[in-house]
Amino acid sequence: MNRMALQFLAMFGWGALVTPLSISLARRFRLLDTPGTRKIHSGVIPRGAGIVLWLGYLLWVLLMGWPLAGTRMIAIGSTLVFLVGYVDDMKPTSPFARLSFHLVAALAVVVPLHSSPLAKAFLVLWIAGCTNAYNLIDGMDGLCLSLAIATAGILSFFAGLSPWLPLAALCSGVLLWNFPFPRARTFLGDGGSTLLGFLCASQMATGLPVADVDPMRMLPILALLGGIPVLDTLVAVCRRLAGGRSPFLPDRGHLHHRLLDRSFSVPAIIVTMGAMHLALLLAGLGLLGLFPGSHP
Repeated sequence: MNRMALQFLAMFGWGALVTPLSISLARRFRLLDTPGTRKIHSGVIPRGAGIVLWLGYLLWVLLMGWPLAGTRMIAIGSTLVFLVGYVDDMKPTSPFARLSFHLVAALAVVVPLHSSPLAKAFLVLWIAGCTNAYNLIDGMDGLCLSLAIATAGILSFFAGLSPWLPLAALCSGVLLWNFPFPRARTFLGDGGSTLLGFLCASQMATGLPVADVDPMRMLPILALLGGIPVLDTLVAVCRRLAGGRSPFLPDRGHLHHRLLDRSFSVPAIIVTMGAMHLALLLAGLGLLGLFPGSHP
């Protein structure tokens, strides 16, 4: 069997078969998400499926992905990001403390890259920003995983199947239990959503020629490669600051909330935001010169 096909099946099987164990674990340790004013689910849902993503990624790195450039440091950083998020799932922690750990994890990935100090600083901030942006976008069943799958799918085409195809397979396996129809059986939790943001951003930083771009040209490219999570987060931060509120305070002003209030169905919202996300990614890849005839 083709090596990549084997990796895809293994990661998909891991996500699909191990997620029910994480659901039992979440119930046992009372990692439960209850309905609230900002939340659209009506029942108590176990959260913490991020542990399946984290262990699955580490397993892939140990058995198959370790020779790839950057994967070892990404694995170390992802462990820090996941554990901080998992602790936050059990007992809320300071957003500034979480951000500090995210910056340290991003630094571990970026330091080995061959680039200017200013470019490295931008990449560290961007990875940490994407880490939190994916967490903020995780307000609807299946949305965060679907955006991660879209990212991995398009990058598999432009940046090589490995490590993107295994990540897409892993997310797809977990999505079977997070999909809104008939209903989500589990949520990712902060540990899972921040982990996805960190993995997507870190793999782009190490697998794309982003670090080779002039720092001043890097900013619009990074904004586009961050996709819908980063765009939605930037809008949310500006909206909250304009209203005199802390940018860390949650609200119901995210894009998926607005579409839901306009009577969009959940599948329609996922498809709409997924299409917008892909368009932003393609624009960023075009600016990197990865299309035939394009110039970086």
